Amino acid sequence: MMRKIMLVLFVAAVSLALINCQKKAQVEGISLEVSFSEETLTDNLITEMRYSWKTDSEFAGISRNLNIFTHFWHQENMLFQDDHLPEVSTSNWEPGAKYSYTRRIYIPSFIDEFDPQFKGKEDLKLVIGFYSPYDRTGKSKRDIFIKKLKISLPPLDTPEIIYEDGWYDEEINPESFLKRWRWTAKEARCIIDNPHRDALLVIKGGINLEALDDQKVIFKINDLILDEFIPEESSFEKSYQIKKEMVGDEDEFYLVIGTNKVFTPKKVYPGSKDERVLGLQVSFIYFR
Repeated sequence: MMRKIMLVLFVAAVSLALINCQKKAQVEGISLEVSFSEETLTDNLITEMRYSWKTDSEFAGISRNLNIFTHFWHQENMLFQDDHLPEVSTSNWEPGAKYSYTRRIYIPSFIDEFDPQFKGKEDLKLVIGFYSPYDRTGKSKRDIFIKKLKISLPPLDTPEIIYEDGWYDEEINPESFLKRWRWTAKEARCIIDNPHRDALLVIKGGINLEALDDQKVIFKINDLILDEFIPEESSFEKSYQIKKEMVGDEDEFYLVIGTNKVFTPKKVYPGSKDERVLGLQVSFIYFR
């Protein structure tokens, strides 16, 4: 009898805890709608993500500025995230208002089409909410939006990018802003399939401001200069709409990434044994 009573009390306690967690996860008077610029979501995709926050008459206000967390989960693993500050600080949100903005996200390649369990699409769970970056207890975290997304394979005509001459091996550092990257020599080339249509080119990378001043970055398509610039900060991200006429009629074309200055770590940093001649860091090339 005593065991039954203890069991009932335990179940009641668990139920109460779950109810409290559910209440904690809610924020009265706030709703969110999310949409994407692409009708079909795939992996290896850059898309614009539209946030539309709405407050109603029951919204009591938020006393402090909270961050937005945007987490994309594949099974038990967080595939990627886009935590950010909203364009209007949450402490300034008012009842009966709408706050909308757009952010670019990249869905990385994660689908294994040769997996026997793969059925043509994969699920991603999208979870969005509020949190305070200064709260180490996790009590400020509030889930606002949860949705399952269906992710397909990229179209068959998605161009393949092959790193050819002038590249060093990939490096990874989770503490770095770039997370992962390849160093280039003074010039590095990629071979890219020609899709014979207009496409988006995105290049994300960095330079070493400690080693070099006024380092110029040069992008070329085949022999045509696409862009030249001197980054003001140690990292950069550039986007270009590439017209099909720019890449020619061949089945492949060259993307050339170069610089006017290089350095050798051994000559710059005491104790370094790195004798490579380094130009730029490139963490991301997207062409689709």
